[in-house]
Amino acid sequence: LNLAEYAMIAGLPQAPSRYSPFQHPKKAKHRQIYVLNRMMNEGYITDIQATEAINTPLDIKPRRNWYIEEVPYYTEYVRKYVEKKYGRDILYNDGLTIYTAVNVEMQRAGRAALDNGLRELDKRQGYRGPLKHLESEQFEAFSQEIQGMIEDHPLAPGRIIRGVVIAVNDSKQKATVRIGGQQGCLHLENMKWARKPDPEVAHYNTRVKKVSDVLKAGDVILVRINGQQKDSGQWNLSLEQSPAAQGALLCMQTETGYVKAMIGGRDFRVSQYNRAVQSRRQPGSALKPIIYAAALDKDYTPATVILDTPIVFEDTENEFTWKPRNYEESFHGPTLFRTALTKSRNVVTIKILKDIGIDYLIEYARKLGIQSPLTRDLSLALGTSGVSLLELAGAYAIFNNQGYRVKPCFVTRILDRDGYVLEENQPEAKKAVEKSTAYIITNLLQGVVQHGTGWRIKALNRPVAGKTGTTNDLHDAWFIGYTPRYVTGVWVGFDEEKPLGLHETGSKAASPIWLKFMQAILKDKPVQVFQVPDGVVFAKIDAETGLLAVPESKKTIFECFKEGSVPTEHTRKPGSITEPSQLFKADM
Repeated sequence: LNLAEYAMIAGLPQAPSRYSPFQHPKKAKHRQIYVLNRMMNEGYITDIQATEAINTPLDIKPRRNWYIEEVPYYTEYVRKYVEKKYGRDILYNDGLTIYTAVNVEMQRAGRAALDNGLRELDKRQGYRGPLKHLESEQFEAFSQEIQGMIEDHPLAPGRIIRGVVIAVNDSKQKATVRIGGQQGCLHLENMKWARKPDPEVAHYNTRVKKVSDVLKAGDVILVRINGQQKDSGQWNLSLEQSPAAQGALLCMQTETGYVKAMIGGRDFRVSQYNRAVQSRRQPGSALKPIIYAAALDKDYTPATVILDTPIVFEDTENEFTWKPRNYEESFHGPTLFRTALTKSRNVVTIKILKDIGIDYLIEYARKLGIQSPLTRDLSLALGTSGVSLLELAGAYAIFNNQGYRVKPCFVTRILDRDGYVLEENQPEAKKAVEKSTAYIITNLLQGVVQHGTGWRIKALNRPVAGKTGTTNDLHDAWFIGYTPRYVTGVWVGFDEEKPLGLHETGSKAASPIWLKFMQAILKDKPVQVFQVPDGVVFAKIDAETGLLAVPESKKTIFECFKEGSVPTEHTRKPGSITEPSQLFKADM
């Protein structure tokens, strides 16, 4: 520090708020001068030194609220936790040192992935129009406002900022955009997504053909800086708009329960509501792995055959008829347990739930950490009861942790100002389900990624288990998945519960966010595989009958089983079901 800075600090203790150089710069300057004059009068400095210090400019920058800027939802969750447990006075006045499980790099990757995914989703729905429209005489004042922002934070590739369209040229297929005192070029190819919103038409069936169909001079728009042209110095731009939908992402280390990243919404500055822990939304098919795990503990196997055929439930008292259907609105006849989960077959799942019992499933879900209220009817098979992202990710973590539940942990340690340990949280694993059950579900969920609705995740190029979830009318999109070390959950939807858009399923809207995040955090990390525990064996079965394969079998699967549950009978004729017990499963 120099003398001028020392004097500024020395003047603060009497009244830090009153003499704050941020809130009251004139008072702070007067106080600094007072200190320097006293130092001169006491003989510590000369008159010349005092004058030089008074005239020395002070480059005072406010201290960044790093926690709010980098990990806002996580920080607020921890703040609420500590305040609730220890009280407001201790939180703010006892000089606590709080250690958390957050990984800042993973948090940044999560924010980037969620932002990118929500923007892509939003673009598929079309362009909602400019932020506002200016007359030509208003351009200068607006541009000066933006220039002030640029002086503090110069333009750079990747930044999204407001600009005003000053010219549209259809013959050259571009628009010229003024950003403060600079200009950029927005080409048609970087705005082709900006069709007029139409919920009945898929985005890939309509593309913008002329710049003037979207923009006109005076439009205030959001643009992304892509780079700078070497010849003209203009910026290359892409058209952007703020996403309308919300989302959440949570990543947990399965062995320790440490929550490494939590993003509770699109922008903490706009909404502090934490959708990762506070929101209870219908998980749709993302709940199915819990149902199938419960069934595995009721003597089902991946080779069990269930009939995928229409069923009707009559409620004569309320004059209501329920005819559940599959997402693709077709039925597939005899279906392997594995295939039913891989293809997310609703009707088969309902039949399984009816067989194992609703009360049994709810009790099973409680063992996996699902504490939200669950409806006691068969619609539970379709994921109609709201749960939190934290709950669902925690349940999947058990499958990844060989059946052991570790309570999710945000705060690892808290010390008071004297270094006394107020709290220390060590991972404590408790058995929730059998290792064999956990592994078989993991194996089945790997099939979802390889052959089912989670196909986009194959791009990770490493072992992954996961499940998509989509609710009626496309209100919610989920993907919960895990690698051998981390489980990550993603939810996308509107707070007011309205459709995300045509075909915006968990596979399309949520899984790309999961993929981008996991690609970032696992980059350059060694590939790990899921370990097969004791008590699991493998056998080659006929993919149609679920019985042991024979040379004549058209398609076979090398299937996993709990010891003692491997089929004992060989297929007699490809395409037939010969085991009486399997006929019972098929007809239930």
